[in-house]
Amino acid sequence: MKTRGTALIYDEEMTKYKLLWVDPACKIEVPERLTVSHEALVQSGLADRCVSVPVREATDADILLVHSEEYLEAVKKTPYMTLEDLKEFTLQYGDVYFHPNIYHCAKLAAGAALQLVDSVMTGKVRNGMALVRPPGHHSMRSAANGFCVFNNVAIAAQYAKQKYGVKRVLIVDWDVHHGQGVQYCFEDDPSVLYFSWHRYEHQKFWPQLRESDYDSVGKEKGAGFNINVPWNKVGMKNSDYLSVFCHVLLPVAYEFCPDLVLVCAGFDSAIGDPEGKMCASPDVFAHLTHLLMNLAGGKLCAVLEGGYNLTSLPQSVCQTVQTLLGDPAPPPTNLDGPCQSALESLHCVRSAHKQYWSSLKHAAELPTSDISTKRIKLAEEGEERLEKVEEEESAEEESWPEPPKRVAPPVRTALLLPDGVACPDGCKRFSSSDDPDPVIVNKLRENFLKDGDDSDALDTLSGLTALVDNMEKNEHERHDDRKLSPMFRKTLLVQFSNKRSEEHKYYIPVCLKKGCGDVSGFTQALLGLLLPLAYEYDPSLVLLVRMPDSGLCDGVWLQLTGLLQGLAQGHTLVLMQEEEKTCVAPTASSLLGDPAPSLGQLHAPLPEDAEALERLRHRLQVDWKLLQTTAPESGGGGER
Repeated sequence: MKTRGTALIYDEEMTKYKLLWVDPACKIEVPERLTVSHEALVQSGLADRCVSVPVREATDADILLVHSEEYLEAVKKTPYMTLEDLKEFTLQYGDVYFHPNIYHCAKLAAGAALQLVDSVMTGKVRNGMALVRPPGHHSMRSAANGFCVFNNVAIAAQYAKQKYGVKRVLIVDWDVHHGQGVQYCFEDDPSVLYFSWHRYEHQKFWPQLRESDYDSVGKEKGAGFNINVPWNKVGMKNSDYLSVFCHVLLPVAYEFCPDLVLVCAGFDSAIGDPEGKMCASPDVFAHLTHLLMNLAGGKLCAVLEGGYNLTSLPQSVCQTVQTLLGDPAPPPTNLDGPCQSALESLHCVRSAHKQYWSSLKHAAELPTSDISTKRIKLAEEGEERLEKVEEEESAEEESWPEPPKRVAPPVRTALLLPDGVACPDGCKRFSSSDDPDPVIVNKLRENFLKDGDDSDALDTLSGLTALVDNMEKNEHERHDDRKLSPMFRKTLLVQFSNKRSEEHKYYIPVCLKKGCGDVSGFTQALLGLLLPLAYEYDPSLVLLVRMPDSGLCDGVWLQLTGLLQGLAQGHTLVLMQEEEKTCVAPTASSLLGDPAPSLGQLHAPLPEDAEALERLRHRLQVDWKLLQTTAPESGGGGER
């Protein structure tokens, strides 16, 4: 039986410290951040569905995997300090505060991350989330920083490598601040790929580090394994986040092939946060989480970092945990394409990393104009103050709808199978009504069986129609002009083959030299072309057709099936021919939510395929904004 549980790690003890003096920079880091997040999981019923894992304190040996002995010994003294001593001790560091109980809480926070790694690596659960405080990604080898005492995720990565022999760890930091502590820890280490997007504003935003820019790519053997995406304007939306995932993170992550995914899950990147000033809605975290869940065989550990709006924080936590549990993702919202500033950053990041990753080999060269994040001069101090006042005023007016309720259907996966083919465990064998609707039967005969009365074909079509109808009944009401029906009003068709044909907006033939047989080429097309197209189109149903002569290997097929289930609220219809009986069980497993097997570290796609995909993306981006990877001023939104 495959592992399907999701761990939740939380201990009220981590709420038992707070700021004891007046400090405007630290006043937002409050115990309620943890309590509202956990209460939301309890009230929504999500906590009960998770596997509760107890917290333990990190040992000295655990902490010393990342931090210096001198720093650890200094922090050990804080429980015995007076208030004045704590104030004095705090002054050594930046934007952090100490409390007599914070050392204990920091050991629990790091220990919670390690308990999560243990639970996932031993197979007790598939994935999980640790709600911890204090956060960790800013703390450095010998310094507390940015509310962080010990670097929870960095410790977890080193622990996984040491205890479980993990060869490659992917750390995804979607907090709105740059996790410089994680970067410093692994910048020369090719076994850890660190990705961070963060509010930067040309080095005006905290922590105001030159090495947070796109051209800090790692050092020595670690060059290329540090990816920084600087946000140079506030107000980034769902499209901006998804664009960076599709065109930077996912292609590189699949090429890297991690054995474990750790997420610095900071939700100050959500709408309404006083720190981030971004406009991404909480439901986008469902999609970001889903897109990571087919990496590393599903081994994903999310550890709470920032998040200071006590409304969007718990909403975002719930969206993340519900996706880890396997519930269908909500419809993607507000996908109107990335903004110009996001495209400028995307362009620079892809250019900076093209020499390190074959999946980015055809990225555009660095722009020669002033869009380069390094070349824009900082605003005058007076302008900065004015901007800050305007941002604070606009933040007070921010409002957004509560994310839609997500309910898993009573039957996750039903199969319409020919006689003699066994129904895999966990699935329901589906059969259409013994007395099908004569109106539908006549429509099917008129539209699809004009050349004769093939009763077997009619039975199959009737069964498929009934299956789609059942999916529709399980769908929550959506006001959408593409309501499911036997005859689809508007369809986006993406066809993979080794034959060239002319495309238009809703028919997109993808020609690969070996058809679907080249794993690297197909994966690159899936991540950088099909996913952004599908997200922007926002279908009501995903229809996957696998032909026996496609050349598509099972691993890639399962990745395709798994990734596309983030769309259409999970409504996926797979059509396979009877000759492919051996692939029924793995496909059903994918539809049940099991992660796809790893594809291994990918080699470079065939040069002609990579060039053909780039030309196709360049042509299509006129109609599909999520395919853009450069700002319009630098070549019409495309790359050559």
